[in-house]
Amino acid sequence: MFREIRHSKTRLHSDVATFVHVVVAVPEMSRCRHHRVPQDEQVTCVSQSVSVGQYACRVLPPDSGDEWLAVGHESLPVGLAYDWAVQPHCGAVVLFSGTVRDNAEGRSDVEALTYEAFEERVVTVFSDIARETRHRWPDVGRIALLHRLGRLQLGESSVLAVVSAPHRPEAFAAARYAIDALKSSAPIWKKEHWEGGDSWGTGAQAIVPPNSVPTVPQ
Repeated sequence: MFREIRHSKTRLHSDVATFVHVVVAVPEMSRCRHHRVPQDEQVTCVSQSVSVGQYACRVLPPDSGDEWLAVGHESLPVGLAYDWAVQPHCGAVVLFSGTVRDNAEGRSDVEALTYEAFEERVVTVFSDIARETRHRWPDVGRIALLHRLGRLQLGESSVLAVVSAPHRPEAFAAARYAIDALKSSAPIWKKEHWEGGDSWGTGAQAIVPPNSVPTVPQ
């Protein structure tokens, strides 16, 4: 028998819209983070709680609010993120999807990437990025920052930055800033895999606060 389980982490900042519903297959007893969940108990799951023991959570949009900030081990919902960002007062939605490619600096035989993160901090940093985005472009509608963890194959989407705004100039600029800030500020690391070896990704840089990431001139 399958049950829907929900688990909550109340230590997150109250203004971060990161709570999502997750559906997992639960035989008789499951494990959500460090908590054992009885078969009939219902709990609420936060977006960065991306694994429930051997069971994976489905990251879904928040029930309310204009920010969707999450990390997860399942395929990123590209189409769903676009649809969620559409707003009646916004005439533009810009979606950036970073995908796994077969090359890196000094290599042309990359086969896969593995992403790891300091999960307790990622969504907080994503929130800082969203706040800075709204400070620079006050008319922005919705913002989604989603990053996948674990091992990804060629062509799979590893990160989404989605921004809606009334007009395309601010939508493009805000989305460009959001992905640049995510790359510069979020505690997420990647390992490159090739036949016969692997190594932590090239081009690593020191983490900087989102408000120090420059806006790219349009």
